[in-house]
Amino acid sequence: MSGHENRNDVLLVIGSGLKVYREYLVAPIRRRATAVGLDMVLINNLVPTWQREYFDEIVVANVFDTGTLNAAAQEVADRRNVVAMMCWDEPLVLDAGLLAAEFGVPGLSADGVRGCRDKERTRAELTAAGLHQPGFALVTGVDEALTEAERIGYPVVVKPRAMGASIGVVFAEDAAELAGAYRIAYAASLVDPGPYRASVIVEEFAPGPEISIDGALHKGEYLPMFVARKHSGDHPYFEETGHVVDAADPLLADHGLMAALARAHEVLGIEDGITHSEVRLTDRGPLIIEVNGRLGGDLIPLLGRTATGIEPGEVLFDVSTGRRPDVTPAKRTVAGIRFGIPERDCLLRAVRVPEHAPGLVAAAPMAEPGTTLRLPPGGYLARHSFVVCEGADTTECAARLDAAAALVELDTESVGPPEADAPFAMPAGLLDHDT
Repeated sequence: MSGHENRNDVLLVIGSGLKVYREYLVAPIRRRATAVGLDMVLINNLVPTWQREYFDEIVVANVFDTGTLNAAAQEVADRRNVVAMMCWDEPLVLDAGLLAAEFGVPGLSADGVRGCRDKERTRAELTAAGLHQPGFALVTGVDEALTEAERIGYPVVVKPRAMGASIGVVFAEDAAELAGAYRIAYAASLVDPGPYRASVIVEEFAPGPEISIDGALHKGEYLPMFVARKHSGDHPYFEETGHVVDAADPLLADHGLMAALARAHEVLGIEDGITHSEVRLTDRGPLIIEVNGRLGGDLIPLLGRTATGIEPGEVLFDVSTGRRPDVTPAKRTVAGIRFGIPERDCLLRAVRVPEHAPGLVAAAPMAEPGTTLRLPPGGYLARHSFVVCEGADTTECAARLDAAAALVELDTESVGPPEADAPFAMPAGLLDHDT
């Protein structure tokens, strides 16, 4: 479809994401767009492969360069009538949100997208509004980090100012651990191509279970869709190893939690879109860790769809085109995902996932043979595979995830440690190659 052009109104999508993570969202969006006569145009950094099936036109440009992305989007807008925009790729959310505001189409709003993307701004605005928040400080060096951590009180969490997937987020028990935690967070922050690059936040550690909530916004009204219970990796890092969504999760009926989320979105100025909020359930009540201006990653929207029957792609289409979405569950089951993560750094030779298992919804490799997988702090998202299972309740779902994960077959080779001063690299070969 690339290169096709007509005068239909256009839904402009910035960045497609990986096929394994996002095709299940793009397909229902395409159906809804076709039904109302909207063309779909994608601006993406890779030569299209699987995307051709869903888009009427694909513009290849370096979307990670603000000037290049803005020029490409403006060129589309000059010859097409852009009536809606979408973006679900964390590094692109800020630029896409600002473009939506400039084009006058529904979006998070200029203030809203800045409030989501900049964790320091999120903290400051939610604190000023009286919402339960940790003590925090934006720091520029180890000495300042030590000073602020002493003021805040240990233990603390050190994190990049604007990254996702818990990349570079480190727990520090005391001053002896703080310097190393700062170096790890700072190194991770250098990957961010945006204006918050090379920035680190030190904040008070809040103990308690961590959850995430995907919710829709229509003209500022917050509409929660589903709650995911997060499972994290080895201390002192916070990388996600899995999630579970229960359509009947009692937290959906927790008025305090939902009121805090609605108020946070109001304070941040978020208008239209879908957000992925991360919250710790502390003994002082819900503490909003961050509000991301996009759908959840880690296939959480797929878990939500499987457990509740809510179609996140359709909800995103509705809010992006100015419609109030229906977020009423159509079913009530439990769905979970388990990521395959090696015990130590390794070179992946082969990975085979099960085709059949009780309750298995999906399973796939997440890295190609020849990929070096490094655990934090030398690397992040060192995932070789995932399995998704559905069950009648959380106990059955957990048992099915255990059984399916045990069927993954792995062939690896040991590798030495990374060079001491080497910057960490995201895993190569993550399926979305351009050949």
